[in-house]
Amino acid sequence: MKTELDIPALAVFIFFFALVTIMGFVASRWRRPKTLASLDEWGLGGRQFGTWITWFLVGGDFYTAYTVIAVPSLVYSVGAYGFFALPYTILVYPFVFMVMPKLWQVAKDNGYVTAADVVHGRYASRTLEAAVAITGVVATMPYIALQLIGMAAAVKALGFEGEWPLIAAFIVLALYTYSSGLRAPALIAFVKDIMIYIAVIAAVSYIPGKLGGYAAVFTAADEAFKAKGSGSILLQPSQYVAYATLALGSALAAFMYPHTLTGIFASKSATTIRKNAVLLPAYTLMLGLLALLGYMGHAAHLKLASNNDVVPALFQNLFPGWFAGFAFAAIAIGALVPAAVMSIGAANLFTRNFWKAYVNPNVTHAQEAGVAKIASLVVKVGALLVIIYLPTQFALDLQLLGGLWILQTLPALIFGLFTRWFTAPALLAGWAVGLFGGTYLTWMDGLKPLHLISVGSFSATAYVGLIALVGNILVAAIVNAIVRRTAGPFASDTWVGLPTEK
Repeated sequence: MKTELDIPALAVFIFFFALVTIMGFVASRWRRPKTLASLDEWGLGGRQFGTWITWFLVGGDFYTAYTVIAVPSLVYSVGAYGFFALPYTILVYPFVFMVMPKLWQVAKDNGYVTAADVVHGRYASRTLEAAVAITGVVATMPYIALQLIGMAAAVKALGFEGEWPLIAAFIVLALYTYSSGLRAPALIAFVKDIMIYIAVIAAVSYIPGKLGGYAAVFTAADEAFKAKGSGSILLQPSQYVAYATLALGSALAAFMYPHTLTGIFASKSATTIRKNAVLLPAYTLMLGLLALLGYMGHAAHLKLASNNDVVPALFQNLFPGWFAGFAFAAIAIGALVPAAVMSIGAANLFTRNFWKAYVNPNVTHAQEAGVAKIASLVVKVGALLVIIYLPTQFALDLQLLGGLWILQTLPALIFGLFTRWFTAPALLAGWAVGLFGGTYLTWMDGLKPLHLISVGSFSATAYVGLIALVGNILVAAIVNAIVRRTAGPFASDTWVGLPTEK
């Protein structure tokens, strides 16, 4: 890739980045309530976002800048196996349609702001609440760092070196998130998603024509994989189980993260969530088109320092400078939206489930909002320090573990919505086994997401997060049966001290 400063690209980039910065600060007055001094307003936008706002917001923090960079990069590296992101983003929406409206109703009726709030309300267990909250915060930190990695790839393509552009972007992000809360990324998401759609549609329409058509693209990719002796444009039989389990496990984990749940809790109604479960697969179409850029990278015969440079290199080499600047701005803005929501989600967890639970149980709504604002800044600083001082691979490895970890909160959060059978000690035991057991397997496999399972003559590799979740549920069921046999039904068969859900 070229590294000299591209003035037309830089001018367009600065224009759009300045536009969304202004929008971020204006957002504090968008649908402004009497005060933003409460978590409901600062951290959840007043729980008033309708179908279209929720669609852009959830899409914006689910399909991130790192997604734009990482999915084509993975396809460029391994071929068809990299397309697992497509079935995963299809499988997730039936889950959202069936489960999330009920979760939203419980949160709305009881004033819950976080997943850990819901867990404490169901089981009256501070220990289980803390486990869910800690998992959420730790799993989110590297995810924010990855957004900065995605932004760094775009900034590098403009010709900048060093960390100062990331630091400047961090300062802008921190300031408008502090002042506007969730309203800022919700408003910016409109611009970000439209820009991403324009860039992707232009790429899949224009680039193949420059490379001889899609037939030539697939042929070039196939030849490249054969030449290096790994990867393929078709999924191999030995990859079927790994592909399926990775897609299913990723789908189940996706809406356990604090940032995606923040988008759910901020929705206006359960109907809004169901409508979004129907509409959000449109993003999967975009993702499928985006993934094809990985194959186009082979057809363009790019010389890359890193696989993460595939998308920036294609735009830089095959488009006019001004449009490359537009695409890089879309990627950079695509980092700001999810990073803002992620930091807000982590801040909400810290404020509600650590500060209020252990430090100041009598904290006022205004004080909660103040603590959350400071916590969101600390989270962003932590992610920035990871990018500046630690190898990129560190953030990648932590994010891999983060997906495994956040998946282990599913039984505690979701099972209680539909059954009163499980108890807090059982779910805590399952969480511990799933989290630490899964981490151990991943560590033993060299921080790879897949683990070899052998049962008799059958052997296959499967997603370690899903393996850990199965172990989690089995342990929880066994411990729960023992607890109920020895202690009888627990008193937590209703929402403790709070109204039951409607």
